[in-house]
Amino acid sequence: MIKNDLFLRALKGETVDRPPVWMMRQAGRYLPEFIAIREKYDFFTRCRTPELASEITVQPIRRYGMDAAILFSDILVIPQAMNIEVEMRPNFGPYLPNPVRDQKGVDEVIVPDVNVELDYVMQAIKATKELLNNDIPLIGFAGSPWTILCYVVQGQGSKNFDKAKAFCFTQPLAAHQLLQKITDTTIAYLKAKVKAGVDVVQIFDSWGGMLSPVDYQEFSWQYINQIIEALKDDAPVIAFGKGCWFALSEMAKSNVSALGVDWTITPQNARYLSGGKITLQGNFDPSRLLSPPATIKKMVHQMINDFGKDKYIVNLGHGILPNIPLDNAKAFIDAVKEYEFNG
Repeated sequence: MIKNDLFLRALKGETVDRPPVWMMRQAGRYLPEFIAIREKYDFFTRCRTPELASEITVQPIRRYGMDAAILFSDILVIPQAMNIEVEMRPNFGPYLPNPVRDQKGVDEVIVPDVNVELDYVMQAIKATKELLNNDIPLIGFAGSPWTILCYVVQGQGSKNFDKAKAFCFTQPLAAHQLLQKITDTTIAYLKAKVKAGVDVVQIFDSWGGMLSPVDYQEFSWQYINQIIEALKDDAPVIAFGKGCWFALSEMAKSNVSALGVDWTITPQNARYLSGGKITLQGNFDPSRLLSPPATIKKMVHQMINDFGKDKYIVNLGHGILPNIPLDNAKAFIDAVKEYEFNG
């Protein structure tokens, strides 16, 4: 039994004294203890070494005491396992030297045995569970099939993913085959993660907001929903689509346990568009963590009041930035923990 199950209770929609809190990308680059590890090991070595991944996962928990941990990993371990080369270049980000841009490329993409190709992730989960000692739940994650396709076709990060969109719109058959292969791999991967010990899974649709509402249904949401349907009986599923407020009403009809929202929507509108019954997660602007700690605390309390303390998980609207002062991150977490006393 998990000692602090506040996060799991919020996902079930239970009444709580205060909402739970964690931060996307909390395991990482804003922490000096993470930077010390980064100076010794390259990115994918950190992902592939269970002792390092588990240590990085628990670093923010030791420092701030969030209500959930999220496994240190990357969404691009999936294409790597699918026979697609992925590099992480310093000061550049992901780089895929051989992007998939035609039917031949799609045919060469494999659906791997995740228990072999991604065994290092499962070992990292087991190591992390030991370190956490059942204190708090552990989240495992994956990128949405559309978001993975964006990198696989574009070959790198982009402001508009024009090549990825062009591929979908000019070669839809090949695009849907690629999306299905990514979906099948992701389902197997998340199921293996749950079996290895994660308590909750989150799907990150980082580039969903690049699509029009109609194209979002065709190229992103239907595949996310396949994953939700496959996982719903195994663990709670959180779906987070950045910039996807337009799809909230559709997403809320699914068997998802919670929906993440970014900072471009008010809590009131997020509740309205999602029908008011589902647990929501978010939506503090990550850049707002540059505000003074007193301002952060005030804004967090206002945000909780606006969403309501129940069926709500306090989080950022996207990942924490590398330049956030440690005291400001602490103010964000502390504001939530103090909420029960002045709510």
